[in-house]
Amino acid sequence: MIWIVAGVLLWSLAHLFRRIAPGPRARLGNAGKGLVALGSVIAIGLMVVGYKSAEPVFLWQLGSWAVHLNNLLMLISVFLFGLGSSKSRLRGSLRHPMLTGLIVWAGAHLMVNGDLPSLVLFGGMGLWAIIEIILINRSEPPPKPFTRGTVQGDIRLVLISAVVYAAIAGIHIWIGPSPFGA
Repeated sequence: MIWIVAGVLLWSLAHLFRRIAPGPRARLGNAGKGLVALGSVIAIGLMVVGYKSAEPVFLWQLGSWAVHLNNLLMLISVFLFGLGSSKSRLRGSLRHPMLTGLIVWAGAHLMVNGDLPSLVLFGGMGLWAIIEIILINRSEPPPKPFTRGTVQGDIRLVLISAVVYAAIAGIHIWIGPSPFGA
């Protein structure tokens, strides 16, 4: 469990570096981006190793309906991740689409994984995203809304989201656990 906690903390600190210490982060320039990237890779490694090796202590278990809701939420999460860099007309409607997508991802995974390691991993990542949104909103004015979206951008976002979702589901089926139940 300690590796999951270390991974979530490293991920959070690496990504909050710009908000917590903007002066030092700015002085580092591209080296700061490199440190964040390196910290992120190490954090993901720690979280994966920690999650795979953690002893599950079950806290809750929802019915089979939760698997279906999880899959719908995951499709929405993938859509939100892509929204921020899309040419969709919806892009300007949400200030933090990637962080919101991460919160949806975390909630969806918590719904179907009611064990302590999942609570630490997905709950910790969701908490980081909420804190990040709060800090961004306090320190930065809202950007000008994106207004150059097109119908083609909407269609492209939906198609890419479906392909990415299918790829994620395929990887889950390959390495386990299957996102579609037993």
